[in-house]
Amino acid sequence: FARFFALAPAGQDFFKQSTTRLHFIADKLVAMTLDMYKEPRRMVEELSALGLRHVGYGIPTDLFGPFVTACVQVIRQITDNDAAEEAFRWSMSLISRILMRVINEGSTIVMKAINQNSGKQLKKAVGCAPRGK
Repeated sequence: FARFFALAPAGQDFFKQSTTRLHFIADKLVAMTLDMYKEPRRMVEELSALGLRHVGYGIPTDLFGPFVTACVQVIRQITDNDAAEEAFRWSMSLISRILMRVINEGSTIVMKAINQNSGKQLKKAVGCAPRGK
């Protein structure tokens, strides 16, 4: 995470968890890159749910590029296997693109008002938001 924070200092505002939680996130990330190859359909479903949680957290999509770059740089230090590094990079990039797409599609005016914690904006957003009949 230190490498990511060096690339994107604004990312520190979104990773205010304990070191234990950050290790859990890193472990989960590595598992997701492997699962993307083993069970891609399940992973797309899981990533869709994770992306919607990221909408709720208000995570900006411009932080995903530096995050992927930092992760790949760390893997590059761990292994000399070019194929393993490329496989990790490809999987991380795909995960990143899926998450960014879900965030962009899930960022409705209602969710934006909820993230800003504004009752006035929420009422306005709900008032003009389309609903099923």
